[in-house]
Amino acid sequence: MRNFLDENFLLYTETAKRLYHDYAKDMPIIDYHCHLPPNQIAEDTQFENLTQIWLYGDHYKWRAMRTNGVDESFCTGNKSDWEKFEQWSKTVPYTLRNPLYHWTHLELQRYFGIHKVLGPDTAREIYEECNEKLRSPEYSVRNLLRKMNVALICTTDDPVDDLGYHQKIKADNFEIPILPAFRPDNAMNVDNAEKFNAYVNKVEAASGKSVSSYNDYVDALKSRHDFFVAQGCNVSDHGLEEIYAEDYTETEINKIFDHIRGGKDLTLTERLKFKSAMLELFAKWDWEKGFVQQYHLGALRNNNSRMMRNLGPDTGWDSIGDFSQARSIAKFLDRLDQNNQLAKTILYNLNPADNELMATMIGNFNDGSAPGKIQWGSGWWFLDQKDGMTKQINTLSNMGLLSRFVGMLTDSRSFLSFPRHEYFRRILCGLLGEEIENGELPNDIEWVGKVVQDICFHNAKNYFGWKQLNK
Repeated sequence: MRNFLDENFLLYTETAKRLYHDYAKDMPIIDYHCHLPPNQIAEDTQFENLTQIWLYGDHYKWRAMRTNGVDESFCTGNKSDWEKFEQWSKTVPYTLRNPLYHWTHLELQRYFGIHKVLGPDTAREIYEECNEKLRSPEYSVRNLLRKMNVALICTTDDPVDDLGYHQKIKADNFEIPILPAFRPDNAMNVDNAEKFNAYVNKVEAASGKSVSSYNDYVDALKSRHDFFVAQGCNVSDHGLEEIYAEDYTETEINKIFDHIRGGKDLTLTERLKFKSAMLELFAKWDWEKGFVQQYHLGALRNNNSRMMRNLGPDTGWDSIGDFSQARSIAKFLDRLDQNNQLAKTILYNLNPADNELMATMIGNFNDGSAPGKIQWGSGWWFLDQKDGMTKQINTLSNMGLLSRFVGMLTDSRSFLSFPRHEYFRRILCGLLGEEIENGELPNDIEWVGKVVQDICFHNAKNYFGWKQLNK
């Protein structure tokens, strides 16, 4: 019987162990999509206790706690940090076979050197030991990134953000590049006239440009895109239910913009046309500037209206949606490709039923201009677990080129989430090692090891063109 979470966790063959320990383990981490708060990196935040760094803002843990019968006051409410941690520790034993169980104990091991299993009996001891370490200088935010061998991070930033924290990080000469990513979801969200107009006001303030027409709005947003580029940004991101690719004319979009600026809500057809126009516009800007554009598709968000009113978005009330994806994705990408304006693109699906769809869709627009120009992204959100990652790797292998895959990301708000890269690497090496020992792949450790290192690091470095990582 193997020990829980030992050094060969998820590595079931000797070849898998060799691939992981000799090739994957020590590769630097590129986290090209996450939601880490730049202000905490700029300020080199020191967390007071494990609850603050582990439970604040973590809707994965909140969902598990709620499911275990824990009152909301221990999740997002006003209970003390110890009381919240205590309830989490009581929940952990019930997360068996949920990725949270593995992540929790990997994080305790990798960051704090704690190999005990978290539960009610060990909660106080683990809490105090972690708190003592967190209060030491070596556990500041920047040192946590160093500890995990992080080479580069892309945050997720709204066009109206002044990127002041990114500027401070750069001015401090922090050796790990922290780059912004352009996320213009709010700029195209016309589902509510009042909220959209409030956002347009923010665009005016951020750009210093008055907006009285659609063309003005485009000019103001373009200036924000240019500003992001000047701050080192070469990545965009969109979190959408589906790709919008309706037919429209410029005249229609001008009228729709005037309509909503007049305070009137739009019809469904008008909303879809406007979103389609904006999405295409952003994609063309990305192509002009040599961006990599990312599309996270398929989340059905804020399903619990009562809790949405009480707590707001991103608090754990989202699920997988069953949106129709194929036709609109193909139409959108083809529109751009027709005029050779299709930037490097990564597509992510949240519904596993779309796996084969995505794996075959990317092949339609890989034109040989760059290795893996159109990518199918790693298992995302609810699929960010052993089964989801395994299926993504296997499907991509069957229908594309796994060897050109740009690998893993955290998609996380937590500075303790980087063992997710290790989790992915172990799964990858486990699959390849097993197939080598089964005779399904040649026993060419040097070549397969190179492929592993490419997927872990080199493919992303080259794909995004981050020359600063050549130092």
